[in-house]
Amino acid sequence: MKFIYLFLPFILLLFSCREENNAQSSVKKDSITENIIPDFFEPERTLDSTALGIEFFPSGNYVNNKSEINSRRLQYFEDLSKISDSIKRDSIIDDARQYFTSQLLNQIVPHWYGTVWDFNGYTNKPNDGLIACGYFVSTTLKHMGININRYKLAQQAGLNEAKTLEPEKGLLIYRVDYSEGLEVVLEKMKKALKDGLFFVGLSNHVGYIYVKNNELYFLHSNYIDGYVMIEKAETSDAFLSDIYVIADITHNDSLILKWINNTEFPVIQK
Repeated sequence: MKFIYLFLPFILLLFSCREENNAQSSVKKDSITENIIPDFFEPERTLDSTALGIEFFPSGNYVNNKSEINSRRLQYFEDLSKISDSIKRDSIIDDARQYFTSQLLNQIVPHWYGTVWDFNGYTNKPNDGLIACGYFVSTTLKHMGININRYKLAQQAGLNEAKTLEPEKGLLIYRVDYSEGLEVVLEKMKKALKDGLFFVGLSNHVGYIYVKNNELYFLHSNYIDGYVMIEKAETSDAFLSDIYVIADITHNDSLILKWINNTEFPVIQK
C-alpha cells in the first residue's frame, strides 16, 4: 500500500485534463475580428489589474498581435546574431524575457479569458469553440511563437509538459503533506518563485502561475467554473492538488533563446 501511495500523484498526472488525438485535422484558421469577452467574466471584482500590472481584457486584433510579436522575435534574433559581447547579449536576453512575459500576459492570454472549457476542447481561436486546460497552455505558447506541436504537448501529463519547457533539474516539485496542509506548500512556493510567469502541472490539471509581489495567481481553463480565467491560487478550488510541478517561463534562458531562434521544442513523452 505504501508503494501505491507514493506513486499515486504521478499516476494522477497522467490524467491531466486534455486533448483529442485527431483534433489537428479539423482546426480552422484564426478570425481577423477582435474577440469580445463574455459579460460573466469580470475579474476586476476581486483582482486589481493595475496593481498586478497586467490586462484582463483583450486589446487589438489577435492575428495582428501575433504578427507583431513574431516581428519583435525576429528583431531579437537579428540583434543577437550581430553581438558577441556577453554583457550586451545578456541585456538583450533579459529584455526578451520581459517582453515575452508581458506579451503573453497582455496580448495573447486576455483574448482567451472567457473561452469555454471542455475536456476535449482544442480550439485554435479564442472565444470561438472549446478549450481544455492543456490546450489553453499549448495554444497560447504556440501563438506566442514557441516552435512546438501544441497537440502533442497538450496530450502529455503535467510532468512531461513541465520537462518539455524546462530541463528536469530546474523543475520545482512540491508534494502536499496533509498533516501540515496546503498552506505550507503555498508558502514554500511564494519563497521560491520570483515575480514572473510559470507553468504548473497539478494532479489532474495544468495552467500558468503568475507571481506578483509575493502573491500567486492561477491562469487556466477552469474545469470547475467552466471557462478560461485568472484567480488567486490560494482561493482556487481547481488549484487543489497532491503535487505541483513547476517550470519557469520568465526566467528560463533556455526557453527564451529557443523562442528567439525558433528552435523546436521536442515534446517529452516518457
